[in-house]
Amino acid sequence: MSSASLPVWIRERKLRLGDLHEVRGVMTHGRLHTVCDEARCPNRSECFSRGTATFLVMGDTCTRACRYCSIAHGKPRPLDPEEPREVARAAVAMGLKHVVVTSVDRDDLTDGGAAHFAAIVRELHALTPAPMVEVLTPDFRGDMDAVDMVIAARPDVYNHNVETVSRLYPAVRRSGRYRWALDVLERVTDKAPDMVSKSGLMVGLGETPEEVQATLWDLKSVSCRVVTIGQYLRPTSAQVPVVRYWSPAEFAALEAYGRSLGLEVIAGPFVRSSYHAEEAFLRVNPNRV
Repeated sequence: MSSASLPVWIRERKLRLGDLHEVRGVMTHGRLHTVCDEARCPNRSECFSRGTATFLVMGDTCTRACRYCSIAHGKPRPLDPEEPREVARAAVAMGLKHVVVTSVDRDDLTDGGAAHFAAIVRELHALTPAPMVEVLTPDFRGDMDAVDMVIAARPDVYNHNVETVSRLYPAVRRSGRYRWALDVLERVTDKAPDMVSKSGLMVGLGETPEEVQATLWDLKSVSCRVVTIGQYLRPTSAQVPVVRYWSPAEFAALEAYGRSLGLEVIAGPFVRSSYHAEEAFLRVNPNRV
């Protein structure tokens, strides 16, 4: 679908490149990456202009090649032992109150990078004042010992995205397993029931409304508390095309349905997993204001 035929609610979003430079300067100084840029997020100018960003750690090369994602894939470089300190330094430089840390998949590492995640969480908790910390981890190929390692570092929010409905996994997320995603979230609830568990998914890849509703039921069944739902937007011509664009009214209906199940659902065309992450956290933890 050409940009001219995009629905109006998609065309209205403008990317203000001038808002990106200050945050990019902080990241470049610390040899850091943001998932905002690497995944070509449509919200990055808005978030960067507010001085917020989602740190992409463990390099910018992923060991998987999900068909919806524009992050480079291949053989990653070794981990940078200074990265935990650099993330903490950047969080201070940006004045962040809520820090989101995600990563590429590192299936080349024995623990999938779990120890590195834990080290970053501990560095952020050591700051004064300490920010709220949200991690968005890989599925660690179903390794619950790796999940436990991250949980033990006590992030405020543990996020793992289910990404799409079960039926579409073989087509767009071939290296992942739908069950692994649910197992990660269930483990968080079992090991740390006071920790906020969170997930997210995209629509527009060919799923039906009934399949999205079933996914929300599955997330509820593993006691996930916060769910984000956004429109898949094809980053480049190398990724799978959009099958259809969901309307704002359809997103509102999904949000209402999820909330009827007791989930805190944030849905909309440009909603992404870490978009307005602090607000989502405070909705389920009002006493942390």
